[in-house]
Amino acid sequence: MFVSFVLILGFSSISTGVAEAKEKVVTYKNCTELNKVYKGGVARSSSVKNKGGKTKYKPFVSEALYDANKKSDRDKDLIACER
Repeated sequence: MFVSFVLILGFSSISTGVAEAKEKVVTYKNCTELNKVYKGGVARSSSVKNKGGKTKYKPFVSEALYDANKKSDRDKDLIACER
């Protein structure tokens, strides 16, 4: 019985991790819409630096989300809609 409990507990934690790993990727119409959800914009990776000067908010990091909204990165610094 103990082994069954451990197996069930193990599988339930694995399935939860998979569900969290899938990120919902949305293509926003413009920066105003994107900034309603992500105040600091979306960065492609955590190592990118803003070329446009000072920013007020830290960007959310997501490669898939950035790629979906790449058109909104006017200065091509790998941060879309930074504020």
